[in-house]
Amino acid sequence: MIESRNHQSSKTSILPVMPRTRTPTTLHLTLPDTREPLRRRIAAAVVTALRTGQLAAGDALPASRVLAADLGVSRGAVVDAYDELVTAGYVVARAGAATRVATGAVDAARAGAEPHVTDVAGAARRSVPAREPSVVDLSPGYPDTTLISPRDWRSAWRTTLSDAVPNDAPGPDLHLRLRTALAGHLRRTRGIVADPGEIVVVPGVLSALRAVVTAADLPGRTLAFEDPGYTRARHLFASTGVRIRPIPVDDDGLSPDLLHDSDSAVYCTPAHQYPMGGRMPVARRAALLAASADTGRLVIEDDYDGEFRYGAAVLPALRSLDGGRDTVAYLGTASKIVSPSLRLAWLIPPAPLLPRVRDALAVSGETVSGITADAFARFIESGALTRHLARVSRTYAARRHAVVDALRAYLPDVEPLGIEAGLHVALRLPDDVDDTKVAQEITQRGVLVRSLDSYRTDAAGPRGLLCGYARLPESQADAVAGVIADVIRAAVAGTWGSCTTSGS
Repeated sequence: MIESRNHQSSKTSILPVMPRTRTPTTLHLTLPDTREPLRRRIAAAVVTALRTGQLAAGDALPASRVLAADLGVSRGAVVDAYDELVTAGYVVARAGAATRVATGAVDAARAGAEPHVTDVAGAARRSVPAREPSVVDLSPGYPDTTLISPRDWRSAWRTTLSDAVPNDAPGPDLHLRLRTALAGHLRRTRGIVADPGEIVVVPGVLSALRAVVTAADLPGRTLAFEDPGYTRARHLFASTGVRIRPIPVDDDGLSPDLLHDSDSAVYCTPAHQYPMGGRMPVARRAALLAASADTGRLVIEDDYDGEFRYGAAVLPALRSLDGGRDTVAYLGTASKIVSPSLRLAWLIPPAPLLPRVRDALAVSGETVSGITADAFARFIESGALTRHLARVSRTYAARRHAVVDALRAYLPDVEPLGIEAGLHVALRLPDDVDDTKVAQEITQRGVLVRSLDSYRTDAAGPRGLLCGYARLPESQADAVAGVIADVIRAAVAGTWGSCTTSGS
């Protein structure tokens, strides 16, 4: 298990607490001095009080307003902390009554369980939270769902659920409220001007790709595909009869110079090439669109994490450029900006393909829940998504900085790739290193990473590792980088059994 140390600040609360026996006691709360969100620090302080015996099962917590005033923080931060503790099962809250410590909470606290929930889509509350996982998961592409404001999230769903239950079967021509909200979001964040009528809501990117394959009549035709590239998209194209022609990527992603006139379509991830992380320059974007317009080629732009960039220039989406409306099928998703559990994505096909995309989805029956669509629309309309993206971008930037700095310190000869955007970095390894074996060894030492093995089509393609940092606190970055570096150095030196893992 990877461990980290948290220093404590001097900010302390001394408040009277009325336990179930009504015997007056005193609660001392000391907030951990970390970079964690304030709500987490408050929740952690309560768990510490449980662990040290200051609180027992049945004890009442101070009113949120009282605790906020004593700590000198906003009442909202205390409410959010209590919400986390309720959801994690540490405390029980009832309308009109005090919030009290739950049965079993003391044992859970002493066992080292974390109070922070990870399932923001409404996981069932548990009487005792699960133990902290023994493996630090750096799988790429997963956001930190604990960063979502519980108040904003619940407000969107509460408002939606207060409406009458819809009696329409969802389809590609519905979800007008969400399509309208997405039109504004895409204009603000990606520079894409689209009418709500041009946007199609789908239950995931793969669903969108299936509809595009059918609408564009791609089975039996050639599609240029990034190599290494998104494995699940490649498998979907292959399973639908599309002939895949791999194209090696470089530091700037896919090069239009490598396309053939016979390519009927091209799939690319220009904002942050998946998985190597290259950002396609504006000149390449313009050349790709111009060449595709001349040959009638369909460009499939998977903008899976285009909202996240760190100190880098904003690059326009392909769809937003001249000629993009008639050439580009644009894909976006809620998986990276909120949670993959929503099963929510959006597709803006080229204008000529729009009717056929709708027909394909109507036949397949692949739709998004109308209730989910309305709740997410309200999340956007209220400004909650804008606030969320601003908040998580700052957090992800700090985590990326910590990981990249630690990796550079431990591995000065291995430059992390794709650090300007997205939620993961790639580490390129020597061609004679078995990256699958390296990833397995790192995982055995408590850090789950992915190798490039499953992403490449060419057996002689690049070797490397993918490290997602969105869910990794900065305090753990050094220890995690030490584990990764030890295994890589041992693999390169051919001394698997002789290395020592730092920080484990």
